[in-house]
Amino acid sequence: MILAEHPMEPLHRRLGVTDDELDAIRERLGGRDPNELELAMFSVMWSEHCSYKSSKPLLRTLPTAGEGVVAGPGENAGVISIGGGLAVAFKIESHNHPSAVGPYQGAATGVGGILRDIFTMGARPIAILDALRFGDPADARTRHLVDGVVRGVGGYGNCVGVPTVGGELVFDPSYQGNPLVNVMAIGLMEERLLTLAAAPGPGNLVVLFGSTTGRDGIGGASVLASATFTHDETSDRWLAGASPRSSVGIGGSTQSKRPSVQVGDPFAEKLLIEASLELIERGLVEGLQDLGAGGITCATSETADRAGTGILVDLDAIPRREPDMEPFEVMISESQERMCAAVRPDRWDEVREVCERWGLPVAVIGTVTDDGDIAITSGGSEIARVPAAALTSDAIVHQRIAAPPTHRRAAPAPGAPIDPSDRLPERGMDPGAVLLALLGSANLASRRSVFEQYDATVGADTVVGPGHGAAVLRVKGTTQALVASTDGNQSVSQLDPYLGAALSVAEAVQLMSEDR
Repeated sequence: MILAEHPMEPLHRRLGVTDDELDAIRERLGGRDPNELELAMFSVMWSEHCSYKSSKPLLRTLPTAGEGVVAGPGENAGVISIGGGLAVAFKIESHNHPSAVGPYQGAATGVGGILRDIFTMGARPIAILDALRFGDPADARTRHLVDGVVRGVGGYGNCVGVPTVGGELVFDPSYQGNPLVNVMAIGLMEERLLTLAAAPGPGNLVVLFGSTTGRDGIGGASVLASATFTHDETSDRWLAGASPRSSVGIGGSTQSKRPSVQVGDPFAEKLLIEASLELIERGLVEGLQDLGAGGITCATSETADRAGTGILVDLDAIPRREPDMEPFEVMISESQERMCAAVRPDRWDEVREVCERWGLPVAVIGTVTDDGDIAITSGGSEIARVPAAALTSDAIVHQRIAAPPTHRRAAPAPGAPIDPSDRLPERGMDPGAVLLALLGSANLASRRSVFEQYDATVGADTVVGPGHGAAVLRVKGTTQALVASTDGNQSVSQLDPYLGAALSVAEAVQLMSEDR
């Protein structure tokens, strides 16, 4: 395995691992240094996207239990019982930095990933919503991002046959050059079909099915989530923080980051949906996990850790679409439309038949073990061994220093605005000018040009679609309906994050109540 040489920085820093984190990795490996493959595995699993190493202490303060909660944090999606043996699966997730680098594919694969989180649980996806934040709409780069992201959301959702029924599009200077691209998916399921992301039963087979593995997405969401993006106004170059691996560029412009962005295939995703739901319906899998950020490394380590088992991975058995891939490329590739299942040996023939009938490549890539380790072999030799917990539940957690926001805006004197960040007139100015400014504000303009690019009615479950405060979806065969909305309050959140978050929840609930 060769990670290209760099004359200045050691390998772990090029992989985005700090010196302190390297010490923590050595501790989890019993005092030894990780080899290159193991270090690459830690680099993706200890990224912000995969481990939530900075946000986990805050997320743990949120309420997660309550009446009707079937599955909560730790699974691919939340699941709430709605009675009559039915449940709703839902999740919202960001794909911010990949979308800043490659707007269309970044947004499209964000849709694909969130859909997989839903049907992995045993639910059929019935709706998509998005929540988008961009900088100044007068800026050419912002317009480029908006165009690509909106087309990406619509292009993937429309092709896979899941309606995009609502969302938000907001402009604010704080998102200049670094957009927020959040996608939500909702699924409907029978509670009896709930499937968890675990690999139980030593001796069970580890089966990979769906698209083959390539170099697209190496260092994708898992890497870019921990990068920093800045804008050099003088040269109009978009720069990302040093890329964690030389195969996708060290530092440099956004152009050098584009190999890190995953490439989606919604038609393959549609086949994956049908095959996965059939496998679940027929009881052919013991556990199921989609492959997104972190690729095979993430899928195997998370499912093993949840079940208290280990997994032995045969690298040579993994189907690939590119020749001469290095072990680290295979293990951390974020190629889309792939699933990993734990299968009893006596069910393998049936699993293979289902996948092949749906036209999906399928292969046994390993076995479940009882030692708690993710071990990788190639050519009959072991090339890596890492405790599954060290990559997942025992990943490093940072207690970041918190401080009140410093960007508080001084109250202007009547008629004398002090550089208003929203470019709107201040109080004390001519009411007519205020009205004209409001009418011309991008945040009050119609979003019809956006949501008309989305298919909001496919599936025939949409009662109220885009353009309203919330979407309404019928639950076929019942007298029930689902009401869904996304919301945020960036202006208040910038001044008071706690209050801004509370208001976001309150406003979303109010909008949904109005549409009941």
